[in-house]
Amino acid sequence: MPISLTLFTLAGLPFVAALLIALCADRGRAIHSGIAAAASAVGLALTLSLAGQVLAGEEVAVSAAWVPAIGLDFSLMMDPLGLMFAGLILGIGLLVMVFGHYYLAKGEATGRFFATLMLFQGSMLGIVLSGNVLLLLVFWELTSLSSFLLIGFWRDKPEARQGARMALAITGGGGLVLIAGMVLLGVVAGSFDLMTILQSADVVQASPLYPAILGLILIGCFTKSAQFPFHFWLPHAMAAPTPVSAYLHSATMVKAGVFLLARLWPVLAGTELYTVVVTSVGLFTMLFGAWVALFRQDLKAILAYSTISQLGLLVMLLGFSLEAAAVAAVLHILNHAAFKAALFMTAGVVDHEAGTRDIRLLGGLAKVMPVTALVGTVAALAMAGIPPLGGFISKEMMLYESLNISLFGLPWLVPVVATIAATLSVGYSLRFAAHLFFGQKRDAEAHAKAHDPGAGMLAAPLVLMSIAVLLGLAPMLVAGALVSSVAGAVIGGPAPEVALSLWHGINLALGMSMLAVLVGALLLWRHAALLRRYAAMRHADAKALFERAMRLADLAVRKAVVAVHRPSLQRMVFAVFAVVVLLVIEGANGGSGGLTGPRELLEAPPIAVAAWLLLVSATIAVLVEGRQRFRALIYISVIGLVIALAFVHFSAPDLA
Repeated sequence: MPISLTLFTLAGLPFVAALLIALCADRGRAIHSGIAAAASAVGLALTLSLAGQVLAGEEVAVSAAWVPAIGLDFSLMMDPLGLMFAGLILGIGLLVMVFGHYYLAKGEATGRFFATLMLFQGSMLGIVLSGNVLLLLVFWELTSLSSFLLIGFWRDKPEARQGARMALAITGGGGLVLIAGMVLLGVVAGSFDLMTILQSADVVQASPLYPAILGLILIGCFTKSAQFPFHFWLPHAMAAPTPVSAYLHSATMVKAGVFLLARLWPVLAGTELYTVVVTSVGLFTMLFGAWVALFRQDLKAILAYSTISQLGLLVMLLGFSLEAAAVAAVLHILNHAAFKAALFMTAGVVDHEAGTRDIRLLGGLAKVMPVTALVGTVAALAMAGIPPLGGFISKEMMLYESLNISLFGLPWLVPVVATIAATLSVGYSLRFAAHLFFGQKRDAEAHAKAHDPGAGMLAAPLVLMSIAVLLGLAPMLVAGALVSSVAGAVIGGPAPEVALSLWHGINLALGMSMLAVLVGALLLWRHAALLRRYAAMRHADAKALFERAMRLADLAVRKAVVAVHRPSLQRMVFAVFAVVVLLVIEGANGGSGGLTGPRELLEAPPIAVAAWLLLVSATIAVLVEGRQRFRALIYISVIGLVIALAFVHFSAPDLA
């Protein structure tokens, strides 16, 4: 199959599958999940068919004109970074479709569920395959809309509706800010083609608009990837069904911001401003998320805050602007996708079989759910960074790279805070496994109901657990070539040499890692005392603040609408007239730029001057004679006639 056809098929397949599922909405669950799984499997096969060419450095791209007037082309490309993310989206997507088939009850609206899930999959694929930043923005907004539908799937539950609204408000608002940043980036770079932009670092970073571009794009990335202070939507997104949580928060939605930071590294990274802002936000988010996760009682809430912390780790690594940090970030993206999806599925299995996710009511489940306990324990140890699992390697690499960064003139700040966050991650990971699967049973009813589900539901988490193990035992064999190629794509240079192994010798990073494990185990032992001392952390949440902000925003908009739409002709015409005058003044600013950019000023023909004066005179007359309705009607008719003649003169009746 030609490359162009392969890329177009890969990008369009999820949307076709979503349409087919919607058309078969009255069919059974097996049909819906079967179509979704088949589409994911075919997409994964197509992706793997391109892997050899991509990793060999060959150009894999295709483009078709869409809206050339604004620089929007339907341009698709696959480089190593896009290959890795496409593989994660489709591979974990396939496992989620299988898991979802067994997880959802027979009475659920499975047609709506799987159709929306495929719509989301297609949107994420569009982001990672886009070769045009405007096209990327289209898919970026589609992820916000489709995730809104997925989080609010159980629309009869108030918490689902609230979580969906919160996610849409934060990620959608961040998306609007991102649009402004991307448009400015394209204007400064002189093109909206992604490869052209990535080669324009000198031009972009020398531009006086660079701080604005960076700030706007970072806000878009931080809102999507749940970085502080935009983190609070993610825990409330846990109201979604567990297959959605496993998909959105391991390999897809929350990784979109991380992907964009990695994608734009060559053009944005390397400046002091970038390093300070991105590293600081990632470092604090990593620490904050780990601290809060230590006190949560709901299994999915623990995993949600752990996701916030792990995303902070990835953002921090990308903020270092170091080649080795890029390698560590790429490896941890793979590790996190494997162990976090497995953990969410474990939480879903426990909820499905025991009837609760409250960790206070669970315990000793290893006796009645041995396979589930194996998956959950191994995945939790990988999240804690315990050898010989993959999480240990990427965590140690992170600690090693933290020693090379000085933030705010303090060379000890990043390694100390990173070690504390790693310690907390050990604490909440060990708590998840120990309090859930070991110790004494706490609720007889939940314990009596609990049992391992069938092989179908356990297949996906077992595969993910195996990947987490292999990434630790044989990292070079499993992911060495991929990590090297992806890191090269991130930094915009040749693929660096990588040496992934469990043992890198005795060094300070190893000591920091061992300290984190020992103190983290101590936190588990003293967890009851911590809960008593910091009881307020069980319920710490920004939901009330968000709801208040939404009410205030709604009130402000209502007042603005009332003020603008008062039944006063003078007020409305004056507002329009004022804007026109400001634009004319700005346009007469010597052609120096301003809002509309540099341009050549031409001499106006006499007929244009006469028409402009007639428009101004008629507008002023409307303002003065507004109470004389008949006269005002005549003046407005004059304005309309002049505008109509202008459209005729410029041959633009379709815009009238």
